[in-house]
Amino acid sequence: MRRNGNPHLGRAFSDKRWLLPFLSSLLVSFTLALAAAFGLFSSSYGGDSLSLDFISFASSEDSTGSFVESDLRKSLERYRVSKLEAPRIAYLISGTKGDSQRIKRTLLAIYHPRNQYLLHMDLEAPPRERLELTMFVKGDPTFREVNNVRVMAQANLVTYKGSTMVASTLQAIAILLKESAYWDWFINLSASDYPLVTQDDLLHALSPLPRDLNFIEHTQNIGWKENKRAKPIIIDPGLYLSKKSDIFWSNSRRELPTSFKLFTGSAWVMLTRSFLEYCIWGWDNLPRTLLMYYTNFISSAEGYFHTVICNSPAFRNTTVSHDLHYIDWDNPPKQHPLSLSIKDFDKMVKSGAPFARKFEKDDPILDKIDKELLGRVDGQFARGGWCTGSQEDGSDPCSARGNDSAFLPGPGAERLQLVFQKLLSEDFLGRNCSL
Repeated sequence: MRRNGNPHLGRAFSDKRWLLPFLSSLLVSFTLALAAAFGLFSSSYGGDSLSLDFISFASSEDSTGSFVESDLRKSLERYRVSKLEAPRIAYLISGTKGDSQRIKRTLLAIYHPRNQYLLHMDLEAPPRERLELTMFVKGDPTFREVNNVRVMAQANLVTYKGSTMVASTLQAIAILLKESAYWDWFINLSASDYPLVTQDDLLHALSPLPRDLNFIEHTQNIGWKENKRAKPIIIDPGLYLSKKSDIFWSNSRRELPTSFKLFTGSAWVMLTRSFLEYCIWGWDNLPRTLLMYYTNFISSAEGYFHTVICNSPAFRNTTVSHDLHYIDWDNPPKQHPLSLSIKDFDKMVKSGAPFARKFEKDDPILDKIDKELLGRVDGQFARGGWCTGSQEDGSDPCSARGNDSAFLPGPGAERLQLVFQKLLSEDFLGRNCSL
């Protein structure tokens, strides 16, 4: 009998221990292939996480596209279409424990059928509050019909002054990008914010403006923040723990970066869809690099978007240094906004700002804003051209919906137009994003 073969080869093929891992890996590969083909990972909004939604660049309907480029072409096409229409806004309204009623009130005050709305209550809020907010949205006939209001099923732990504020905002942006292809600007609000104009006022005033303008208050002069925020290294416990606590301080410090310039400003922004697609996709790696840097940065929400946009050649010339808010700050260093009340009403109106903060829960100033600026009755939507119902017997005229492109602008639109005229002047724009 011949014995000149390799004796180990026979043992390798006779040993069946390799078979189970091989079959398992084959099954996993087959499952992933099916998932890619049939959208197993592309969950509807009601899921608990983003899964792979916002990194799935290639559309199953356009198999000829290559990675990001195909989505960029679609984005540009959406941009060309949107310029022909009245603008649309995507809102994020965030809150924590005890804020469900305030979120409801703010939602009703800024609601418009053209817009998109995402509501987030952080992990500190009890499940009962999130359920109450969800049932409120599901129970409203207008929300059900238009289908433009969602509650984030995944409750994120958000730490004051921590990077989880940026992480939660980016997640919300990714959801809004996925859920609706046609919005022009993103606005983030908290439960302590409130509008000073109707959505008809705001959308009318925004209609003639270029859709590539990013309203983000910013400056390269970081001043005292260099030693107090940029050089210290902190850890946000919200990234690792399930219970809210203060940020952890490291004994180490770091020098200022040399590969990019730091900018700082207000955490409240109105950013364009194209810029936010860039932040989510990060095709030249700048958004990812800065996200890693700001992970250990104090109050990163006051610097991340500002530093990304001002270090990006494609977007640095699109900035308008204003956060569209009226805020009454404390004495220097102006870190904490003072609570607004009736005595601040005239100053708020004269500012021309479309939003203000911060307001205490159920403060009488909110009722005054509803009555005199929004034409809103408690429990109802702010009035707009889309409201075609009857007001008899206290009925909500917005219970019947007409043309959502028919705006009825009021004095608030005139105030806003004056603000935008000033903001877009050459003198004002010349001070933005200077490197």
